[in-house]
Amino acid sequence: MTALAPRPSRPADAPFLGVGVGLRPKHYPRILAESEPGALGVDFVEALSENYMVPGGRPLRVLADVRARFPIVLHGVSLNIGSADPLRQSYLDELKVLTQRFEPVFVSDHLCWTGVDGHNLHDLVPLPFTETALRYVAERVKRVQDHLGRRLALENVSSYFAYSEDAMPEWEFLARIAERADCGILLDVNNIFVSAHNHGFQALDYLRAIPPERVFQIHLAGHSQEGELLIDTHDRPIRDEVWSLYEAAVQRIGLVSTLIEWDDRIPEFHELAAEAARARAVMVRVGGEEERERSA
Repeated sequence: MTALAPRPSRPADAPFLGVGVGLRPKHYPRILAESEPGALGVDFVEALSENYMVPGGRPLRVLADVRARFPIVLHGVSLNIGSADPLRQSYLDELKVLTQRFEPVFVSDHLCWTGVDGHNLHDLVPLPFTETALRYVAERVKRVQDHLGRRLALENVSSYFAYSEDAMPEWEFLARIAERADCGILLDVNNIFVSAHNHGFQALDYLRAIPPERVFQIHLAGHSQEGELLIDTHDRPIRDEVWSLYEAAVQRIGLVSTLIEWDDRIPEFHELAAEAARARAVMVRVGGEEERERSA
């Protein structure tokens, strides 16, 4: 049996929440109808920040009701942290209001850019992995964290092209951003698998380079295939190969709050709960291996 890595000492703002699912309108009735939240088979809920950055109405009422039942985390798609555009002060102000109202355990977004010159590409575009980009993004992350009064967790995105000026692998870029900006990492295991296939690197090399103590949360999702390309579609169950990579991640990083993402062709809630149960089983299995290793 492969020796398990020593468990890192996690910061106070990165507690272990268990296994969660994304909050989607389709599942509002199921979640709110359950008088015993534990019966749903999930431990926390992740809300898309932009869906609730509104002055009022049903979305905020629902989020308040969910927050009364579960810990919540906020996950954004529009911070645009890597863009040449200035940070949008109105966006940061609205995000700060949302975090102060609902007190999420984590606030996260993506290590990417999503638009320039005020135009939104509606996609998560990878950054060039250069020293210049590293310094630029880290300073912007610090400014965002100072404004919010809390640390961010930045997610690695799936990618379908690379830049000729790349000077380091993605995993080094991500780890150095986290260190320089003193932020967390939202480690998307499916994105690692997708990008490893598309670019021809070893997914385990990526995992080995990530500082465990920086990982606040893990994402798991399904992907699709178009010819030779894997696409991060979040519209189907998690593949067995990604589950294997997740188990390797837990062996290296330890127990980390893990979220099941499913954003298109959204199934009934019980299917999400089944995926959550599978993630929980991985944690239990790895924990059992740890205990046997300690006994030996």
